[in-house]
Amino acid sequence: MSTEIGWLEVLGSLALVALNVGISRWKQLAVEGSILWAALRAAVQLLAVGLAFDLIFNSSLALAWAWLWVIGMTTISAVVVRRRVKGIPRVFGYGLAGLGATLAVTLGLLFGLDVFPLEPVTLVVLAGITLGNTMPAAVLAADTVTSEFVEHPERLEGLLALGFEHRQASRYLTSAAARRALIPQIERTKVVGLIALPGAMTGMLLAGIDAFDAVLVQLVIMYLLLGSVGMAVVMVVTVIAGRAFTPDGRLQQWVTNRN
Repeated sequence: MSTEIGWLEVLGSLALVALNVGISRWKQLAVEGSILWAALRAAVQLLAVGLAFDLIFNSSLALAWAWLWVIGMTTISAVVVRRRVKGIPRVFGYGLAGLGATLAVTLGLLFGLDVFPLEPVTLVVLAGITLGNTMPAAVLAADTVTSEFVEHPERLEGLLALGFEHRQASRYLTSAAARRALIPQIERTKVVGLIALPGAMTGMLLAGIDAFDAVLVQLVIMYLLLGSVGMAVVMVVTVIAGRAFTPDGRLQQWVTNRN
């Protein structure tokens, strides 16, 4: 199957967006501005990325440029974590370290085991898929574990009073935070193929790739995402929980004063 998509088809795909804008104005939902801004921003960003990819992948230094692109994506992801998670000191460093380590392990396994060839396209695509899923999970994990500490200090104080060390006491809350942060990815993995066809598999099927080959590639990507998201969540939760206490086992001021 081969499908030619041009500007006319892209404009046609905006019909549903226009319908939503019309409904928002009709029902006075006041979300039409956000919808239009999201659509415009997506167009600008994707067009810019497309132009950049043309320059990168056609360059004699394509692999070096691809690695720089990956570093840039990782840094931007850490900036997003800092913006969305308020009140945690050095959260940019935590996010950068967690996302960077997760990405390094993931890419190391994929390319080291020769699951995919180390080429500029595969490097950028796999890094983008990994960061696109681990970054929201890292944000949710950071916010959830901090909320657990802020909303349930009496649990920690009770455990500390019983003689538990602060690492042992915090484990009860960090485990709950990790489970909550992992639920979205676990549920997506459970229903893949039954309710939703993932983007990579859909794209390959539309491009005419054999269905079974598309399934195998999608399995690799789904396992990649489940493992990388789990790793990122555990790292973020562990690091933030460890920084939530003073050396003598008391809660840090930035935790108690977060609200």
